[in-house]
Amino acid sequence: MYESPIREVLVEGGKTYTDVSNDICRPLENKATKGWWIGFIVSALVLALWIGATTYTLMTGIGTWGLNKTVGWAFDITNFVFWVGIGHAGKLISAILLLFRQKWRMSINRSAEAMTIFAVICAASFIVSHMGRPWVAYWPIPLPNAFGSLWVNFNSPLVWDVFAISTYFSVSLVFWYLGLIPDIATIRDRATTRMRKFMYNFFAMGWDGSARTWNRYELVSLILAGISTPLVLSVHSIVSMDFATSVIPGWHTTIFPPYFVAGAIFSGFGMVLTLLVIGRVVLKQEEYITMGHLDAMCKVVMLTGSMVGLAYITEFFIAAYSGVEYEQYAFINRATGPYAWAYWIMMSCNLIAPQVFWTKWARSTPWFIFVLSIIVNIGMWFERFVIIVTSLHRDYITSSWAMYTPTWVEFSILIGSFGLFFTLYFLFVRYLPTINMSEIKAILPKKQTQH
Repeated sequence: MYESPIREVLVEGGKTYTDVSNDICRPLENKATKGWWIGFIVSALVLALWIGATTYTLMTGIGTWGLNKTVGWAFDITNFVFWVGIGHAGKLISAILLLFRQKWRMSINRSAEAMTIFAVICAASFIVSHMGRPWVAYWPIPLPNAFGSLWVNFNSPLVWDVFAISTYFSVSLVFWYLGLIPDIATIRDRATTRMRKFMYNFFAMGWDGSARTWNRYELVSLILAGISTPLVLSVHSIVSMDFATSVIPGWHTTIFPPYFVAGAIFSGFGMVLTLLVIGRVVLKQEEYITMGHLDAMCKVVMLTGSMVGLAYITEFFIAAYSGVEYEQYAFINRATGPYAWAYWIMMSCNLIAPQVFWTKWARSTPWFIFVLSIIVNIGMWFERFVIIVTSLHRDYITSSWAMYTPTWVEFSILIGSFGLFFTLYFLFVRYLPTINMSEIKAILPKKQTQH
């Protein structure tokens, strides 16, 4: 049984095993609250906007977007990279922190893992719509004998994306579902209606809670954590190679893989904070998701924000040191050109704003943490926009220069993707436990479990 005489308790309120089960299962067993219905309906309406705008794009063509012959990537790839980054915190919390035996992860890993899956779904939707012809979306998959001598280009990082993202989604889904099984069995045993008992029994996969079952569960969890850890680092590294393997000034740089990984963790933890600061109050889970958890996550945000800021400065230094005028101009144009407003929003949100977490007050004030988490995600979206658009809109020759202006369709798809994400998240909160009951019970102090 876990008990530390030095560190603060991870679960407050003197909880017993019974209290943990009752508190975490209560939102699932009671009727949906008015707040849940309001949030779900608003999310569903925003999702309808996404469905309408995406359908219009697929029926009409991507000419409905503001792309031109110079800026061929813009909102679509910006949103793709943004959502892939959002999903990174879940795997970091569930896999890497599990291997490092960090007990504070146990109250937040379930929500973070769910967030990973929903974010990857949002990211994949932008790839499909960017193709313009979703009925051939399977072409990047190497299918022997399907097209004769036509094979995918294995030298292209865009093909690596297909392998990396699909593997990441599959492993994340299995890891998330595996962790749910003991808790689903608990809900099954507490079910009072035949339908609930049947559904939860089906997804519990015959869980009986025996010592042999627990041993296999822990072994498989450890194996999946080992498999997932390289994915956390490799997926966004591969996404960065979509840019780094090109010869376009502003993209052709070896700093992109670690820079993108740090940025992904930065934005991912920002979204975790956004969800948990509200969720802990609405679901009455302040004693499980304590200020200590928020404090630890704020420190991660501060660290990764500093790493991202260092990458921004390094890019400028390397461009100046290289002596390549095109590379130098690309970064000068970012800071002083027509999209300078986006660049300085990025710098303010990602480099300057997180530094307030050096103060204890900032890390222990929930409303302020919530505001900063929103600022972090705004800044990370603008980071992807700046990297993509400002590197493309001014080419090697001035006759190719062009400005990019997004259309209402692109704004609708961007806003609607948040509807897709939060609709899935609200359904998750309603029907599945947001905190891992079995792991929380393992870190209760001995004197509490004996009551």
